[in-house]
Order: sequence, then C-alpha cells, then structure tokens
Amino acid sequence: MMKKNKLKNIAGITLIEIMIGVVISAIMMGAMYTTYSLVNNSYSQVTDRAKISRSGRDIIAMLMRDIRLAGFKYYFGENAADIPKQDNLWPNTGSSDIEKSHDPIIVIKNELGDATDTDTTDTDPTDTDTTDTDPTDTSTNKAADDKCCDKIHIVYGDFNQNDKEQPYKRYRVTYYAKISGDSDYYGVYKSKQSWIQGTGEGEWIIDGCAECFSGELIRDHLVDMEFIVFNKQGKIINPPPRPDASSRANLYNIKAVDIRLTFRSKNKFYRFEANEAKPRLVKGLGERNRKFLDRYLRDSVVVTVNTRNIGS
Repeated sequence: MMKKNKLKNIAGITLIEIMIGVVISAIMMGAMYTTYSLVNNSYSQVTDRAKISRSGRDIIAMLMRDIRLAGFKYYFGENAADIPKQDNLWPNTGSSDIEKSHDPIIVIKNELGDATDTDTTDTDPTDTDTTDTDPTDTSTNKAADDKCCDKIHIVYGDFNQNDKEQPYKRYRVTYYAKISGDSDYYGVYKSKQSWIQGTGEGEWIIDGCAECFSGELIRDHLVDMEFIVFNKQGKIINPPPRPDASSRANLYNIKAVDIRLTFRSKNKFYRFEANEAKPRLVKGLGERNRKFLDRYLRDSVVVTVNTRNIGS
C-alpha cells in the first residue's frame, strides 16, 4: 500500500511541456546563430578591409624605396684596388627606345604588360580619356582602350667591390599590371634587370644575374595603378616625359611622384549590388574615375614620393 502511494506522488513532464521546451530552445539557438553570423560577417569585412589596406601599404613601401633610388650613382673615390672612382657604364640616355633607356624614371600611362609585352602597348599614349564605356561590365575589360593601369621604369646604380669585371652596377626595376588568365582583376608585377657593359654598349639582362627576375607577381586583385609626376615647381608634367627629343629634358626635372594603388576584396563584401543611380566609385588622381555595379569592396592607397637623386 505504501509503494502505490509513493508512485502516485512522483511528478513527471507532460508532452506539452516538452514541446514548449523544444520551441524555446530552438528560438534561443536561432538567436545565437543570427548573432554569431552578424559578428562573423562584421569580422570578415574588417579583416578584408585590413588586408587590402595592408597589402597596398606593403607595395607602396617597395615603390617608395625604388623611386627614391632612381638616378642614384655610387662614387668609390680614390682607392688602392685600382677600381675607377666613378660609374663609367654606357649611359644610353640619348636613346628614344624605352627598352634601352637608362633614364631614372619613365612613366607610361594606360599600358598593361612589361616593357617586352608589345602586344599590349597603347597606340596613343597621349589619350587621357579613361571613361569606362560599359560600367556594368565587371570583367577584365580586355579591349585595346582599357585604361586600367600605368607602368613605371626605375633605373639606379649600385656597387660591388668584389666583382672585378664590373664593380659598378646598374639596375632597372619595372612595376606593371597584367591580366591573369580569365580572372576579373589584374595583378601587380615586378621585374628587375641588370646592365652588363660587355664590349661596346652592353645590354639589359636577367639571365646570369642572381638578384634579377622577370614577371614576379607581387599582389593580385588590383583595380588600378596610377603614377603622376611633378616638376620642381610642383606642377604636373602631363603627359609624362619620354626618352625622345621632344620631352626628354623633363625626365631630369621629375621631383616627385604621386602613386595610387586600388585593390579589390577577394570575396563579395556588400550585401547588395550597386545600381546606376548609386554606383560604387573609384576616383583617380586625375581624370581616371570608374564606377562599378558589383558587391566588391575597393580601397585606394595614395602617397607622394620625393625623388632624391635626379638632377635638373
């Protein structure tokens, strides 16, 4: 009799109570997941923005170092090693051929590819019309009128006392942009050549130079790379001087270079695509402005670099 009474007094959970508990748990889990998703998306956006900014600053630092070296020449002075006191390498500054030129800085507007990529040469370098005729086209815009990027050639000297054949060195560094396959963005590439005097004029080489390289990808997801050169009066030299008789005098009057690098996020950043009424704009230093209607984040890094070794 005692056992039956004890069993009747044992409390239990009904089916309705279980269902209520499941519903409350589901609501709590949904709220937690939503909160996690929001925090995670915010973190990813902040991380993407930081990566774009950091990679842009890293490349800017490389460009600043090389531009400040432009035109540098090493003087060894009097010595007991029977080494010439100064650089007597063939100057080749009178050549109108950009590929052969030794001029400190040459900026080529609106041209993709390295110095040897003649298939991407802009046939009209004075054309500054950079309007994107199809702003809805988010592909690579491989047409001949693509005004994506500038390139820059930088020449500077160095010295290696242990090299008995040619102790004075001369290097040419090229920064340029190139489309990578069928991707919808560009990459920043860098090449480095060395001048070998030889018997006669000499030549720019890569093979046989331990510190030289060709077409090294520095950073992908590039949107635009722009260089603006200024003279000693602080005025823009437009178009940038080239190694020909008409404008080569200004090659040695470049006192500062404005650099703009614009990169795109690897993943889609915004929740919604832009539209024609409110496009996402990328503003250039000059007239090179473009608009995009996709969901990617684009961020620009701009800096001014003073040249230190270019005389008038």
